[in-house]
Amino acid sequence: MLIDCKNLDRAGLERFAESLGQPPFRGRQIMSWLYRPGITDFSEMTDLAKSFRALLPQHAYISRFDEPHVERSQDGTVKFGFRLVDNRVVESVLIPEEDRNTLCVSAQVGCAMVCSFCRTGSMGFARNLLPAEIVNQVSSVRDFLLSRPEQRPGCGLGITNLVFMGMGEPLNNFDHLLTALAILTDQKGLDMASRRITVSTCGIVPNMQPLGEKTNVNLAISLHAVDDDTRNQLMPINRRYPIAVLLEACRNYPMRKRKRIMFEYLLLDGINDSDGEARQLARLLRKIPCKINLLAYNECEGIPYRPSPRERILAFQDILRAANYSVFIRSSRGGDISAACGQLASSLTADTK
Repeated sequence: MLIDCKNLDRAGLERFAESLGQPPFRGRQIMSWLYRPGITDFSEMTDLAKSFRALLPQHAYISRFDEPHVERSQDGTVKFGFRLVDNRVVESVLIPEEDRNTLCVSAQVGCAMVCSFCRTGSMGFARNLLPAEIVNQVSSVRDFLLSRPEQRPGCGLGITNLVFMGMGEPLNNFDHLLTALAILTDQKGLDMASRRITVSTCGIVPNMQPLGEKTNVNLAISLHAVDDDTRNQLMPINRRYPIAVLLEACRNYPMRKRKRIMFEYLLLDGINDSDGEARQLARLLRKIPCKINLLAYNECEGIPYRPSPRERILAFQDILRAANYSVFIRSSRGGDISAACGQLASSLTADTK
């Protein structure tokens, strides 16, 4: 069976080279070519010996995503649909701002978490993405922007930040996530700074500590409630890892100085947005170095929740700020193309190109 070289990090490529009777540095040479724009064939890796270049296609290949399905929002957000080899589709969202372009990437096809406010959960869970399928989202969007400089959104830059907040629960695809992160941050890979990458989780507690030990990326926690009854209703994962267990894992999370955990809190009208719940959130997060993102709900057809009114969101923010927390209200982006948080659920058909 042929090996997809993009499923291997630097150490994996070194082992692969050795398996072909080559010194480990040949693997590093391969990696230095894999993520350059436009490289699609081993024959283009001109610092490899001709005999080795001829040998490689017998054992490996270089995957890439074909031309993505692209939708553009009126607010500048761009949604990309990528067709996988098994004909499933995964989505990524580019969110432009004045000083950055953030790409929201997916870690799974569908999601098994079935959060009651999220449309992605209605797809069900299909499978984990391979490391190559994660990094190819980034490579493909980068190449798309490079090939169309006149269409670059926002600040005119390429991808500056990554957030694992697309389809799926990243920490339920842990091994592939770690490999993808190693490739994304390797200087010979996509060379992104760890401080510009955020991994979001709904609370897969056993994999939180290893993530902090093995990477230096940012951690975001989808909390969305301050009591177990409400969070059980919104996020069934809470029955396995209730709030007290999740927050204890946050207190013990290994972080470098000056780093903080981002807590995401989705405000739902009449469900979790009272003054009392704001004060309880302030109490729960004591002694955790953190900041808080307040999210307005993006309505989805068939899901009964309503967004909290703007004045309720501002009052919630004021209570948290009075308790000395850094609190931000995240603006909703891409709602007109179903690209906003909680709306990703690909409807592309098998014959869509």
